[in-house]
Amino acid sequence: MKYFLIIFTFLIISNSAQDKSLILNKVDQDIIIDGIIDDLWSHADSVSDFVQHQPYHNQAPRRKTIAKVITSEKSIYCLMICFDDRNDIEIRTGKHDDFAGDIISFMVDTFNDKKTGYKFAVSASGVKADSRLLDDGRNRDYNWDGIWFAETKIHNWGFVVEMEIPYKSIQYDEEINFWGLDFDRWIPHLNEDIYWCAYEESEGQRISKFGKLIFSDFKPTVKGMNLEIYPVGISKADYQANDKYNISANAGLDIFYNPSPKLTLQLTANPDFAQIEADPFSFNISRYESYFNERRPFFTEGNEIFMPSGRNRSSGFYRPIELFYSRRIGKILPNGNEVPLILGAKVFGRLGSWEYGSFVSQTGEKEFTEDGTNQIEHAATYGSVRLKKQILGNSTLGMLYVGKFSNGNHSGVLDIDGAIRKSSWQIAYQFAGSFNNEEKGFATSLGFTQFEDNYIILSRLRHVGKGFDADEIGFVPWKGTTESTILAGPRWFQDVGYIRQILIYAGPSFYNELQDNYTDASGVFGFNMAFRDNWGFEINLSYGKSKDNGIYFDGYSGNISSWFNMSQAWSANLYGGYEKTYNFSRDYLGYFSWFGISFNYQLFETLRAGTSYDMYLEIDPNKNIEDITYNARPFLSLTPVNDVNMRLYMDNVFVKSSDKMQRIILGFLFSYNFLPKSWIYFAFNEVQDRSDEYDTSGLLLRNRLHLTNRAAVFKIKYLYYF
Repeated sequence: MKYFLIIFTFLIISNSAQDKSLILNKVDQDIIIDGIIDDLWSHADSVSDFVQHQPYHNQAPRRKTIAKVITSEKSIYCLMICFDDRNDIEIRTGKHDDFAGDIISFMVDTFNDKKTGYKFAVSASGVKADSRLLDDGRNRDYNWDGIWFAETKIHNWGFVVEMEIPYKSIQYDEEINFWGLDFDRWIPHLNEDIYWCAYEESEGQRISKFGKLIFSDFKPTVKGMNLEIYPVGISKADYQANDKYNISANAGLDIFYNPSPKLTLQLTANPDFAQIEADPFSFNISRYESYFNERRPFFTEGNEIFMPSGRNRSSGFYRPIELFYSRRIGKILPNGNEVPLILGAKVFGRLGSWEYGSFVSQTGEKEFTEDGTNQIEHAATYGSVRLKKQILGNSTLGMLYVGKFSNGNHSGVLDIDGAIRKSSWQIAYQFAGSFNNEEKGFATSLGFTQFEDNYIILSRLRHVGKGFDADEIGFVPWKGTTESTILAGPRWFQDVGYIRQILIYAGPSFYNELQDNYTDASGVFGFNMAFRDNWGFEINLSYGKSKDNGIYFDGYSGNISSWFNMSQAWSANLYGGYEKTYNFSRDYLGYFSWFGISFNYQLFETLRAGTSYDMYLEIDPNKNIEDITYNARPFLSLTPVNDVNMRLYMDNVFVKSSDKMQRIILGFLFSYNFLPKSWIYFAFNEVQDRSDEYDTSGLLLRNRLHLTNRAAVFKIKYLYYF
């Protein structure tokens, strides 16, 4: 008990915020958002004591920045005055959540919980982006979209950004006397990232180190309906066969209701369930299925509460088990048809130190054919309940339930997860049980990450029992496996000179599969170097004893990755590797190598072009190349004015053994964000491949590249805001 109290006291002290503060004064009239500094801003408190985070940590910025915040009864306002030479300001068109150039950000922790916050960003050209900051800044949710307004004005001496965030568009605690606060400015021509608050270079931004936005004679208590209604109109044209199309029209309704600043209700009736773009090609020689990200808006919006604690987006080392994988809902059937979603609803909010959320959706019945056999995907109801409590400062303890009810069967998972954290380290834990009618299973994951100025320590453990079954609602394909890795090593940050950071790490890694009745054991070594002008590379090597499908072997791998963000006009990544491993797609022990590049270039202020190009080499046991698969994804992106974008892209797969193109995806997407959370989309997708093709009499035709899917979708979504 004594030891626990010492830890508790240490966590509270170490997570205390900085002493920086800004007073929030109130004006009695609304500010016009036009990028012009009017007289009302003279009543606002201001700050200008920014510091560099990079390239020269904790040094004074090379350009002056002034930030002001003020409030009216309905909204909070932010003004940022950014000094610079007009010719050095990078001004590019862009679309919501996707832009480049000079950028400023306004961030607030509206519950003063020191672990979550809102981020509102604006480019010098006036494009907006917003997100939720999670896990004390370790994670981001870019799927969150708010209703807020911003305008910019360019001058010979710099630029001005003016923002308005209505209180009814965010959640907050009405009882507290201050919010956490920070500002950020990215100056690309100097490669300079500056904040109002100072952070450790080894950690990055931490919400627990925000300054204070102090309410002097005002607390937000906005009342009203706080209701968002989105009618959605959809028209589709789907290719059937023999130059025939199925043309359909449909409508849906999305509703967001915030009865209080701490509660949000979301209802979706008959939503559009299709993805705008097809999934990218995934090359896979393992015994497990490929993972694809969720991109359907209904599932990505408001999903923060259902995420397990502990993920660290910057390192990617530890990732909790994904027990709620929403792509299982309304999934694509083997014949390409989609299971229809009839109704969906979410509720999420806060009560004191508790966060809560629930989710329910209903899918319809769908017939399909697989291997010539007629089958039925039965109607199903999916549900989830989430509770999370803040403990020990900004640490968390939570519970998650996810379940599926279909045709008299009930399957699902129940987990306890959380994280104990300080700004430089975090311990994450997850314990889960699955059930499928009477069958039960267990899984767990643990992760520890510590980033200090002169060393790092990383540790993770994932165990998935043989009987653990989350196939209907989660992504946990590794049944009967245990994986554990520990890495540690020295780290050097350089205050001056061309090199910014050097990192060396090493450690053991173990992997047990019950299917092989063996524990693979290997050693890992890595070397990372980052440079002052924003490029770097990492080399990773491993060697150990392994067993797959009854074959014992010495396994090894080596890979290198590099990144180049040195120019305002272009960026690139180069990567490659070689390993001795079991090829499950060909059922032999062999070798595998891969090489790739991704590159994009700003051709003009409004036009960007790029591509990724990957090459996968399958090598047989005699070290002869069995086959090479090439995958290229070129694109053109035109943004003639802000928030209007046209994107043309391809996804091509070429296989050397056939000396033929095996698959071509051609796509076009037009999007227009004409008002906050209001969109017009037009999407076209065409897929050609070499799958089996039959004539009208049922005879198999010769193998050729042929059209298998073509679809066009027109969608409009309009916000009514009350």
